Amino acid sequence: MKTSKIIKPSEHQPLNVLGTQVSFLCKAEETDKKWSLMEVSLPFNAGPPPHHHPWDEAYYVTEGKVKFIIGKEEHYVEKGDFIYAPAGTVHGFFGAREETSKVLVFDAPSTAGGFFVDCDSKIKNLPQDLEKVPGIAAEYDMHFLKPE
Repeated sequence: MKTSKIIKPSEHQPLNVLGTQVSFLCKAEETDKKWSLMEVSLPFNAGPPPHHHPWDEAYYVTEGKVKFIIGKEEHYVEKGDFIYAPAGTVHGFFGAREETSKVLVFDAPSTAGGFFVDCDSKIKNLPQDLEKVPGIAAEYDMHFLKPE
């Protein structure tokens, strides 16, 4: 049986993922992969482009303003707003102000962590390494849309 755990900010090792910083507050291993929780720091215009995957995700904006793409709709959300993207929903999001925005991301079941770890270790030079991302994503059943 798992025990309660308090995680201090000094214990987070942020991952650099496609121009963002991802810090896991609760990793998949701590929940038997039932869910995970991460904080994503989004500089202006940085974030994951439209994609889909077979797990649910929910987002809570804690700082700033974020542009969300859900399906074909665009929404600007701000601190205190909550967004839910059921499994299979096309979605993406980007920082929408000059100052860094922050979003808590909950995924269930937890699958995204491996993708973020692999991106952090394999994507070192942007934009040159972007061609590697679809292959990494496919390993986790995540699929990015081609730009229109």
